[in-house]
Order: sequence, then C-alpha cells, then structure tokens
Amino acid sequence: MSVAHPIIAVTGSSGAGTSSAKQAFDDIFRRGDINPMVIQGDSFHRFDREEMRAEVAKAEAEGKTLTHFGPEANCLERLEALFQRYSEMGRGVYRHYIHDESEAVKFNQPPGTFTPWQEIETDSDLLFYEGLHGGAVTDQVNIAQYADLLIGVVPVINIEWIQKIKRDCANRGYSQDAVVDIILKRMPDYIHHITPQFSRTHINFQRVPLIDTSNPFVMRDIPSADESLVVIRFKDPKMADFPYYLTMLKDAFMSRPNNMVVPGAKMGLAMEVILTPLIEQMMFSKRQQA
Repeated sequence: MSVAHPIIAVTGSSGAGTSSAKQAFDDIFRRGDINPMVIQGDSFHRFDREEMRAEVAKAEAEGKTLTHFGPEANCLERLEALFQRYSEMGRGVYRHYIHDESEAVKFNQPPGTFTPWQEIETDSDLLFYEGLHGGAVTDQVNIAQYADLLIGVVPVINIEWIQKIKRDCANRGYSQDAVVDIILKRMPDYIHHITPQFSRTHINFQRVPLIDTSNPFVMRDIPSADESLVVIRFKDPKMADFPYYLTMLKDAFMSRPNNMVVPGAKMGLAMEVILTPLIEQMMFSKRQQA
C-alpha cells in the first residue's frame, strides 16, 4: 500500500457491473479534480483475440480448459509488477486492449489486438484498475497487497449469467447454447480465482434480484434496478459511517453490523456517498506527505 501513490482496484467478472462502478468513480474523480491513471484488466490478457481462440482449441484438444478467469490466460506477473512499481514511484508499464472498431480507428490497429507495452509517462494522482484480477493472489503473485482500496462488484450468480447470455447473444453473435457452454467451462476458474478475491476486498457491492431468476437460462430480461436490492459489505465496519449513509440513502437499512442494503436504483449514488469520503481522505494524506 502507498500513501504517495495510491491504487484503487475494482474487481468483478464480465457482466458483473464494474462499468457502473467505473462511472461512479469517474464522477468522483471529476468533482475532486483527481487525475487517475486508468488501467483496464483485459489489457493484461496473455493472448490477443485470435491467439486466444487458437489456445482454447489447443487446450480442448488436450482435454484441458483455458479461460480468461484463470492465471494461465493472463499476465498476472506484469500486473503485479505494475502495481508494485506504481505504489513505489507512480510509474509502471502498461498497454491497451482494442475492443472494437472505434478504438481500432483511434489506435490504427485491428480490434482484438494489444498496443505495444509502454511506460507511464505522465504524472497521476492515483492508479485506477478495473478488471478481473485486482485482488488476485496465487502461488506466484499477490496483487491484492498493493491495493489501497479494493472494491468488489458481484451480482448473485444468476444475474451474472443472465447478463452474460443476453450480452453475448445480442452483441457477439453467440447462440445461447454456446454461451452456456462457455459459462460451464469457466466455472472451475471462477470458483478458484474470481470468488476468493471477494473475501479480500474492502467493500463489496452485490446486486440481488427481487424477481424469480431460478432458471437464468430461460430469462429474456435482466432484472432492472427497481427489481433489485444491493447488499454492501464492509470488511472493516470502522471504515464506514453508517449513520451518514442511512441519512443520505433513502430506504437503506442495516442487515448485519457490517452489511447495509440499498434499493437497486440507488447503487450508483451509494457508491458515490460511500467512496467519496474515502478517496478524499486518500488524497488528503497524499498531499500531506508531499
């Protein structure tokens, strides 16, 4: 951890809602005049899109499974090195993953490829990571130890599956059977490498449906925010100002001494109410040390 060069990591699997968290952080950074160095987790995948397809096929031919959830498909040692070096001196090596045609035009490269590795050249107030492995710990790496604020965003598993099926079928041209097959193949890596991170996080935001999602494979609609609650868990209740939260967030209530529940539509607001004071204190400590 670092006072001079703090790191905030938001971890969650594909379709979990980390993009909603990123929007909340964007608002906090803008209002606080904070300049973040933004790192996307998929930039640390080991293989580009075509290489990954070939590696997956190769693994299947050998009776194995390769997924982006597991360490074999990611450069976790490079991610750890970035976190460590940034925490020490505000520098490190990173790259971009080009998702679509709009980014392809910007970087003059095909979608599904990486830009070259490059050194962080500009000064920043903090590093902000969003991806799969912000709290990862394996026999080889311990990325979680460098996060000054580690946030988990994880809906109950049925919502996560519904979101993935709907997105991949609508936007990526997959059949439902193909998406279900992907979900099944990813499950061992999800269990061993994704879910343990949520025991290391400082705060978790978990969306829970208020409608029947018992068979996610026949659901046609993702439960809306108004059809959900968000359970917010604090690893250390001493970091939370619950009376303030309950005043600011209408219809919020405590379910355990370290758990608060808010209406689903209030998730973004809850993130800003809870995280803004923590980040302000982070920036205050940084400036005091400077």
